[in-house]
Amino acid sequence: MNTHNPNDFRYRVRRPEDMQMRYERVPLAVRTLSSNTLFQGEHEIGIEHHGALYRLKITRQGKLILNK
Repeated sequence: MNTHNPNDFRYRVRRPEDMQMRYERVPLAVRTLSSNTLFQGEHEIGIEHHGALYRLKITRQGKLILNK
């Protein structure tokens, strides 16, 4: 015996496609410097930022590390 009433079901309201919020990724213009320009043949440089000195180093594997 089937005891359910079809009127008891709730239906999900779907928004039309044009009402959905869409976000697009827009590339930001970022000033880019070559590491060769920054380091000028050295393996470590100092960066002063808000009164603190940071050290940017090139590792033996060619990666960059920033230390405070």
